[in-house]
Amino acid sequence: MLLDSLVQLLPDLNNAFFQTLYMVGISLAVAIIIGLPLGVLLFVTDKGLFLENSAVKSVTGWIVNLIRSIPYIILLVALLPLTNLLTGTTIGPTAASVSLSVAAIPFFARMVEASLREIDKGVIESAVAVGATSWMIIKDVLLPEAKPGLIQGLTITTISLVGYSAMAGIVGGGGIGDLAIRFGYYRYDNTVMITTVVVLILLVQIIQFTGDKISKLVDKK
Repeated sequence: MLLDSLVQLLPDLNNAFFQTLYMVGISLAVAIIIGLPLGVLLFVTDKGLFLENSAVKSVTGWIVNLIRSIPYIILLVALLPLTNLLTGTTIGPTAASVSLSVAAIPFFARMVEASLREIDKGVIESAVAVGATSWMIIKDVLLPEAKPGLIQGLTITTISLVGYSAMAGIVGGGGIGDLAIRFGYYRYDNTVMITTVVVLILLVQIIQFTGDKISKLVDKK
């Protein structure tokens, strides 16, 4: 009976799994494109750095903290009008990617800032002393030096997005969370609930293992 249930579940589980990867992939790409430069901006405009600017630092930090302070489920509902405007719908994985992206940007930005803070200040001061431009320092010093930390931050962000994507199932966002709620919770099907939990655990373990491996490979220390 259990085996039959699992066989019947496989097509839906397969579809939900790739929906989750789709949502996480889109939001992760947006987080890198916007969150990475945002994190760099938060760092280089800090006191004592080569682009020190207290106004930019304060305003940017305030916006980042504001978005991060909103629980994801509330952010998801609050962004439904924007989601509908951008995608033409409020359900499905593409729609869920909007709120996931908004949540991922400030989260990854803070991860980037934290990684850059681990760099030896002497390395930055040496680059400034030899006359390197701000862009050269960012491109050739900060990002290469912080690479292991950035990959770890990306790994943590990815895992968080997997969890957020499961919550998106509450409003029909698709993915594994949607499958667990519709077929597991509402139908009181323990097989579906347990299977989806196991799949999510395995997915997170694979992401963490891969992130750790890549981080060690690029670590020059």
